[in-house]
Amino acid sequence: MKPLVRWALRLGLISVVIVLGVIALHREMNPPRPYYMGQEARRLGAIQHDWVPMERIAPIMARAVVAAEDANFCLHWGFDMAAIRTAIAEGTGRGASTLSQQVVKNVYLWHGRNWARKALEAVLTPVVETLWTKRRILEVYLNVAEFGEGVFGVEAAARHAFGVSARELSDVQAARLAAVLPAPKDRSAAKPSAALRKRAAGILDGAATIRRDGRAACFED
Repeated sequence: MKPLVRWALRLGLISVVIVLGVIALHREMNPPRPYYMGQEARRLGAIQHDWVPMERIAPIMARAVVAAEDANFCLHWGFDMAAIRTAIAEGTGRGASTLSQQVVKNVYLWHGRNWARKALEAVLTPVVETLWTKRRILEVYLNVAEFGEGVFGVEAAARHAFGVSARELSDVQAARLAAVLPAPKDRSAAKPSAALRKRAAGILDGAATIRRDGRAACFED
C-alpha cells in the first residue's frame, strides 16, 4: 500500500502544481474558450464573442457590473461573508456568489448546481484572488459573462444590443447590459422592459455610490 500512497501523493502534488501554474498563466494570458461557451456554440451553431482588454471597455461598464452583481468586490477576498449569511438566513443562495466565484465557475468549471462544482469553486476562488489582481478578475468576467443567448462578453453584447463598441457604451447602455444579469436569456438590454429600466436606474445609482465611497478603487486606474 505504501507505494500506492506515495504515487497518489505525487499525483496530487503534480495536479496542484499544474492548476496553480494554469491560473498564474491566466493572470497575463487570456484563458481559452470556457466549457459552457463551447457548449452553447455547439448547441446554437455559433456564438458572438470578441475579447477586449479593460482599456477598451467604458469605465462605467465595470462599475455598473460591480454595482449590480458584487458591490463589495473590492472589500472581500473572494467570498462576501455578509451576503452569504443573509442568503442563509433567507434560505436562498441569491446574491451570495461574488464576481470572483463567477469567474472561477465560468472559466474553469461547469454550470449547474452540485456539491462537486461548489467544492472546487470554493477551493479555486481564493487561488484566483491571490494570483490575480481585482482589475484582472473583473476584466475576465466582463469578457466571459453571458449577456444574451449566444452573446458572450461585453464587446459582443454592446455591438449586439446597441451597435457600438464596449468603449463607446453610454452610462444608460452600460447599466442596461448589467441589468440583464444574472438572467440574460430572459432579459433584453436592447428592448428593456419597465422592470429592467427600473433596475438599470438603480444600478446607475449604485455605480455612482461605489465610485464615490471608494469601492471601485481596486479596479479603476
